[in-house]
Amino acid sequence: MTAGTRSLPPGRYRFRHVARMEWVKLASLRSTWATLGITIAAAAGIAVLAAAGTKTPSVDLVNSMMTGMFAGVLLAGVLGVLAVTSEYTSGTIRATLAAAPRRPLVLAAKAAVFGIVTLITGQAAACLAFFAGRTALGHGIAAPALGQPGVLRTIAASGASLALIGLLGLGLGAIIRHTAAAVAVLVGVVYVGELFLGQLNRTIDAYLPAYIVGDSLGGHTCRPGAAACPLPAWAGMSVLAAYAAAALLIGGCILAWRDA
Repeated sequence: MTAGTRSLPPGRYRFRHVARMEWVKLASLRSTWATLGITIAAAAGIAVLAAAGTKTPSVDLVNSMMTGMFAGVLLAGVLGVLAVTSEYTSGTIRATLAAAPRRPLVLAAKAAVFGIVTLITGQAAACLAFFAGRTALGHGIAAPALGQPGVLRTIAASGASLALIGLLGLGLGAIIRHTAAAVAVLVGVVYVGELFLGQLNRTIDAYLPAYIVGDSLGGHTCRPGAAACPLPAWAGMSVLAAYAAAALLIGGCILAWRDA
């Protein structure tokens, strides 16, 4: 903490002071930078493989290049869980709440810092995946351009989805407080739900996170005879944001009511 922050008595910290502390904690962990680096590398690497394997120009090239974002979404969610549960595991949550007793403020600052970091990472990963994929396209296949309809929207939405799933993981971490359990719930919500809940009731398929990231944000439209139709991109983003907001709200209430 800086000297300006230390001059404030406990309980008098404002949002910017708590956010600065949360940034120091997040940035000081090597796992943070390793995870974010792997996220960017995986997105670019999978985009290159997907583009190199493309044999026909009729394929949705941009959405194919964004396939690697699926790995990043899971990594960001796990990192969000760890951003909260690691403090409970190490016991540092007590020091955090002693310095800043306003618990909802602590979670809000943590979510803001984490959300900004993962949003920047997500946009960087999506942009790198797009340009890396373009260079790997085979001869005779026209590379998509940013100015084409829906391309920039797909890239931006794919990058933002990483931040939203990361915030969902952060909220689940605040609710459950146990790393393994929270990660299991996250994987169940994001991936297993698509495999089982969507199969049980195809009408809810479009509202499941994995389906949204894979189809709605990619700009897919409803195909004739399809069992489930993707939501429009803006609607899919709104659903992901609602999931993250609900998890953070519940996590904030639990943080305020329960002992650390």
